[in-house]
Amino acid sequence: AGFAVAGGDSNAKGTSGYNPVRGSAVIDFANGLLDEIAPLTTGRWCEVTRLWPKYVGACLQLEMLLKSGETTSLKTPALFVGFTGTLGPPAGQPLQVAAPRVPDKGRIFLRHNGLHLILEIDRDDRIGKAALSGIKDITMESALTTILDMEDSVSAVDAEDKARIYANINGIFRGTLTAPYVKNGVAMERTMSPDVWLRDTKGEACTLPGRCIALVRNVGHHMFTDAVMTEAGKMIPEGFLDCFITAASALQDLRGTGQRSNSRTGSLYIVKPKMHGPGEVALTSRLFGRVEEVMGLRRNTIKMGIMDEERRTSVNLRECLRVAAERAFFINTGFLDRTGDEIHTCMMAGPVVPKSDMKSQAWIRAYEDSNVDVGLFAGLPGKGQIGKGMWAKPDSMRAMIDAKIAEVMAGASTAWVPSPSAGTLHSIHYHRCDVLARQMQLAMRAPVNVEKMLYLPLLPETPSKEVINHELRENAQSILGYVVRWVDLGVGCSKVPDLSNVGLMEDRATLRISSQLLANWLYHGLINEADVRSTFKDMAKVVDQQNANDRSYVPMCANLDNNIPYQAALKLVLAGREAPNGYTEFTLHEARRKAKANVMARL
Repeated sequence: AGFAVAGGDSNAKGTSGYNPVRGSAVIDFANGLLDEIAPLTTGRWCEVTRLWPKYVGACLQLEMLLKSGETTSLKTPALFVGFTGTLGPPAGQPLQVAAPRVPDKGRIFLRHNGLHLILEIDRDDRIGKAALSGIKDITMESALTTILDMEDSVSAVDAEDKARIYANINGIFRGTLTAPYVKNGVAMERTMSPDVWLRDTKGEACTLPGRCIALVRNVGHHMFTDAVMTEAGKMIPEGFLDCFITAASALQDLRGTGQRSNSRTGSLYIVKPKMHGPGEVALTSRLFGRVEEVMGLRRNTIKMGIMDEERRTSVNLRECLRVAAERAFFINTGFLDRTGDEIHTCMMAGPVVPKSDMKSQAWIRAYEDSNVDVGLFAGLPGKGQIGKGMWAKPDSMRAMIDAKIAEVMAGASTAWVPSPSAGTLHSIHYHRCDVLARQMQLAMRAPVNVEKMLYLPLLPETPSKEVINHELRENAQSILGYVVRWVDLGVGCSKVPDLSNVGLMEDRATLRISSQLLANWLYHGLINEADVRSTFKDMAKVVDQQNANDRSYVPMCANLDNNIPYQAALKLVLAGREAPNGYTEFTLHEARRKAKANVMARL
């Protein structure tokens, strides 16, 4: 991913181990990035041969030696915030351009636009030897917060599944969660990172958090679970159970008894999805209050993140924030779910535009801008987060670097990414754009006309047969590729290859769009049931071929009439008009339960 972003000789791609051609391209990219973020008073980072902290008066400043023999420093000295290790010449000894007798080894800490960078210096490392400065790596603070998801990116249909999720959440708050894995035939284990210590500019020891703050996304109010039953034998709201268990798990953190800390202010952060307007936001606030009472927590300990992904929330977002004013810390445009809701909302009005044309519609532009306008009006800058949606192409990092900065320019202080590597690359955008300054600029514009969100994304004219067939095939393949892994393998979020074999991140939100679009076209006669069944049959063969190398995959085409995921995928389209709000959860859960029961019956 880094090489794709940095550029370089394509002939070097695919080699194993360290490749000097690839390494040189990445070093050049890193030096150019440092020139952007932390320019020098004279010279450039590619000319730096050594760097070290030096006392100027009572405070340390960063000093650099260029290959010309000249010393230089940061144009903005305040960017340097600390160091560790043995760096630079011993006190009183002259500088040398040649490699030092005692190899430099340590870390330089910079802070720019509120985010830290750590320059890892090690001249004994093969990359450090290749870089003139001795910098072997740059560790970037890539996320201030991370969402732990109980909702769209997981497949949890019963008490057994929920217990596993709850155990992971509990392990995060206790600081004990580990994840074993095998790399190059060697068994390894991931653990939660400790805090990072350093000497600050006064020479005093201090620490930086080694982990981002964990936010927990519970399920929406529409879901019920049999993990706990009432005395009358009825299921309870799943989101109520999620909130209770999340708060119980967080007690370790809130009481300071965990091995790692999460919140730095004694709060618990729960993100709530799929709320339909201020009434459901108020319900969530009351739920949080009742859980606080049960747990003996102070009022408003549980903070609320509002996913703005349903139309009634979008057009009433200001009121949603008002009723949760003491708890709200986050708003986010979930454009994927919001698109699914929009299609379902105008199901009867007429056929909607193809999926690829949705982002150019008037309603979605108004929706994205209005979310920022309301967040700025409510005073979120510097105190809370204004978020934007997911980058869905995990293998297209160069395109993400070029495109996703638009979200920061639009006023977003956070955004969704498909992987840790993508998070690190996306953090570059927050160095290139001071988001707080940008938000101050946007706060001066006239607010968007909310009525534009009510413009329906309907087709201006009937598409050609070729366009209709392409859209049907593309969405059928996407639906099947995701549903078969969800139902048979219990994978809630996965990289599903499209018809061109480009891997796309798919979850229930993308499934909602595809199934609702085809249900809409089916209702309005652009396609018929025979078209749907025939195309799904053809696409099942494609999906089977795309998963042929997966040993755990069970082909659908062996018995389509009795294949559970295949029939579930068909149902999502054929009965999509009747699905509440176009949600896919109910059909998926039913199918997954059947699949699990079949497995147990064979044991």
